[in-house]
Amino acid sequence: MARPLAGVVPPFTMLVVARPRTPSNTEVSILLSIVEAAGWPIWPLIACSIAALAIILERLSSLRNAKVIPPRLLEEAMAVSISSIPSPDTIDKLERNSPLGMVLAAGFRAVRRPHATAESLREDLENSGRAVMHSLQRYLNALGTVASSAPLLGLLGTVVGLIEIFGSQTGGSTNPTLLAHGISVALYNTAFGLIIAVPSLMFYRYFRGRVDDFGIELEQAARRLATHLQPQLEAAARTSP
Repeated sequence: MARPLAGVVPPFTMLVVARPRTPSNTEVSILLSIVEAAGWPIWPLIACSIAALAIILERLSSLRNAKVIPPRLLEEAMAVSISSIPSPDTIDKLERNSPLGMVLAAGFRAVRRPHATAESLREDLENSGRAVMHSLQRYLNALGTVASSAPLLGLLGTVVGLIEIFGSQTGGSTNPTLLAHGISVALYNTAFGLIIAVPSLMFYRYFRGRVDDFGIELEQAARRLATHLQPQLEAAARTSP
């Protein structure tokens, strides 16, 4: 006897995959009307918002702990270098692993050079650390520029709106259409400037704090590696002619 399908196969309505909601024509028309009412000063603010959003998403992806300082990478690098320095191919793979791997690879390359000293090792680690910190700070100046310039662009829109308001008063009478448009330009641009500036500034401060924290961790890792490689430097100095 055929087994009943009730309870085994879910209803058809449960199999329907929910589709992403698309903006309705009414919502699109409202957005377009807001942009039109805000006037031409809104377009630089829209460009700033797109740039800020792209930078924030990119930095959120790049400044993750697992991507910058992978867990146990330092311990594994120190474990494989107890008796000898890793091969050049291994060092190249370590450098491509992460920003922390770049610092560790610089230390291993310094030790592999003939007549390496503790001073040269320290200098190579510091130079690599500065290069890594520069890469971690990428785009942050641009985000800070957006955060500081968006209110000024909004203020520019406010001034343009006020100019249109005063321009609506001609011959002792006021043109209601021009007056309403001037008020819209002033208010919309002020609001858009603040809406863009506040989250941009918050994320800028957040990313700066993350980079500073990573800098401290990278410095501590470099010191541990230098201490770990010190015996091999001393052994190489004794055996060198």
